[in-house]
Amino acid sequence: MATQSQSHRKWVSCIRILDPRTGNTTCILELQDNEVAFSVCTVNFHDKEHGTLLAVGTAKGLQFWPKRSLIAGFIHIYRFVEEGKSLELLHKTQVEGVPLALCQFPRKVACRIGQVLRLYDLGKRRLLRKCENKLFPNTIMSIHTYRDRIYVGDIQESYHYCKYRRDENQLYIFADDSVPRWLTASHHIDFDTMAGADKFGNIYFVPLPQDVSDEIEEDPTGGRIKWEQGKLNGAPNKVGGDRAVPCCDGKFGALLASRLQEDVDFFSHLEMHMRQEHPPLCGRDHISYRSAYFPVKDVIDGDLCEQYPTLPPDMQRKIADELDRHQGNPKET
Repeated sequence: MATQSQSHRKWVSCIRILDPRTGNTTCILELQDNEVAFSVCTVNFHDKEHGTLLAVGTAKGLQFWPKRSLIAGFIHIYRFVEEGKSLELLHKTQVEGVPLALCQFPRKVACRIGQVLRLYDLGKRRLLRKCENKLFPNTIMSIHTYRDRIYVGDIQESYHYCKYRRDENQLYIFADDSVPRWLTASHHIDFDTMAGADKFGNIYFVPLPQDVSDEIEEDPTGGRIKWEQGKLNGAPNKVGGDRAVPCCDGKFGALLASRLQEDVDFFSHLEMHMRQEHPPLCGRDHISYRSAYFPVKDVIDGDLCEQYPTLPPDMQRKIADELDRHQGNPKET
């Protein structure tokens, strides 16, 4: 939780623990000295003495105007006390940027510092830097991990798939998206697939081709991902392909898969008639609006079809006749 006072240009931020059963606050820690929290995650290190710890990424003296600046970034490590109802600061580690993303990695914590992806281990007085990769194009917005893979979301270049070579203690980027996307939300689906949303209202899936995934996992030396180079500073492999599903712009109230070809044909034709007979109030073409950035495929605009009852009765009758349906309920057979 964080806010900024415009009069004094000071951040007000806190870390709060809630009891999920009662909704009551069991602990609240207010950050001092103009410090603001940006990321949080639970993490388990190799040290079993402390058990599960809480990592919080903060920035001190952050300003966005007249230019972006900050005094320092920090990663706080807290341990749970009083049966998990309170927090105790273990130590804080200063970093050179804002830790916008933190994520649990096996016995480590993955951290985003600007364009750098970094792995930290637990030390007695601070976090210990283990390895890093500086080859990301812009600003890292999200981090997801699964086994030895790290899925990195870039603010305007979609996803990068990375692999951690434990024997070399190195992070390698072995695949990225072929389409630049302004990422706003991300979710890990399975070992080879990530889902995301961009600022233009698109929901999409970016799977790694199965043959590429098999080659990466079956490479015992890691030579393929270590020495193979991509084109134009990109990764050697691309995610996406036949299973990528770009969706239309706007609000998503629900997503429903149609199992019958008859329903697909009916709603597709109804949508086509609604485009022609009931154009948007602002005069913008419906197809142009939905396909401003990516072609729409196999997605029907339910909001547009639901406007059928608002048409004049003679227009409803005309569309129902062309669709071979009764006027009262165009889907009724």
